[in-house]
Amino acid sequence: METSLNNVYDSVIIRFSGELWLKKPWTRKYYEKRLARNLKQTLKHYEVSYTELVRRHGRFYLKTASAVDAADKLARVFGISSVSPAIETASKLDEVMDKSMFLAGIMLKTGNSFAVKCKRVGKQGYSSADVRNLLGQRVLDEFGEKLGLRVDLGNPDVILGVEVRDDQAFVYSQVIDAVGGMPLGVQPKLVGLFSGGIDSVVGCWLVMKRGSPVVPVYFDNSPFTDETTTERALQVAEVLFSWAVGFPRKVYVVQHGENLKQIMGTNRKYSCLLCKRMMYRVAERLAEQLRAEGIVTGEAIGEQASQTLTNLRVLDSVVKSYPVHRPLLGFDKEETEAIGRKIGTYRFSSKKAGACMAVPYQPSTKAKLEEVIKAEEKLDIEAMVERSLESIKIVEI
Repeated sequence: METSLNNVYDSVIIRFSGELWLKKPWTRKYYEKRLARNLKQTLKHYEVSYTELVRRHGRFYLKTASAVDAADKLARVFGISSVSPAIETASKLDEVMDKSMFLAGIMLKTGNSFAVKCKRVGKQGYSSADVRNLLGQRVLDEFGEKLGLRVDLGNPDVILGVEVRDDQAFVYSQVIDAVGGMPLGVQPKLVGLFSGGIDSVVGCWLVMKRGSPVVPVYFDNSPFTDETTTERALQVAEVLFSWAVGFPRKVYVVQHGENLKQIMGTNRKYSCLLCKRMMYRVAERLAEQLRAEGIVTGEAIGEQASQTLTNLRVLDSVVKSYPVHRPLLGFDKEETEAIGRKIGTYRFSSKKAGACMAVPYQPSTKAKLEEVIKAEEKLDIEAMVERSLESIKIVEI
């Protein structure tokens, strides 16, 4: 839809995600309040002006002279199922017809198929079927022969939609699918183990979609990696934060190279597990400091040697007070990459970056917990954790 259509529309229909209807009334009210806050923050961030945001049953209606731009930005707000730039009018049938025909004259082109849809709430003296039949016939009478139009209720080129709410009505021609999910902020925040690669950012995004803000924690493994790895992570974080407008845009960067040097002096085949167990310890301490409710990772079964079920149990055993959430646990790589492309992170996270030179030639895939703990006895674990926490630099994106 072209930006010039901003001059046609004066409103945006914002439809709630279906899941919000499953909540009890007091919970739904809280979710809707949070959603309204997120919508306003998004409009403010993108400098989209508006005059009013009205909540009705299952909807928000936004009054704005930039309806197309607003709809494009609001489709990325969690908790919204779809949006439609629209024209507001009174619910009198003749006024609904006039505005609908005006929109039809703009949207319909030669050879198009079309369908009329109507959703109606309240008492207006006419039915939804009346609107569909009358508007469909008027379109055919005025444009049908001239443009060679045909009706297609299944897969039309153009939708002429009408929503009637008591004494108001809105006409529209496009339903833009939105991201869905739960409003961000209705669940507590999580600490995200964030490498900047394909998997970790998708794992973070998926819990954000369920309402949990994420604090990304990036472990800088230099000198075992180079600066391209950090650059990539910060680029990916910027894209991730674009889905969380109005929330903090901070990446916690932990200096991890010194820890790796010491880890490499232990049982070499366990170095990746020892490295990750150290990351988990630091993430747990950060979760405590930041009052988060857990840790989220991009791990999937068998994706890497450290992610076999046996090794995931070894990793879990080091976290004592917080759950580790793995939304990608059963995903294959193609599914994860598809989400990465959809959310805009893949083009950055798939960039080549310096590989970690601390990875062993033949890492263990079935580590024994007692052997891993024995290897850790060579390390001053608490000192390493404290050093990591003291090294943290907060990068604002």
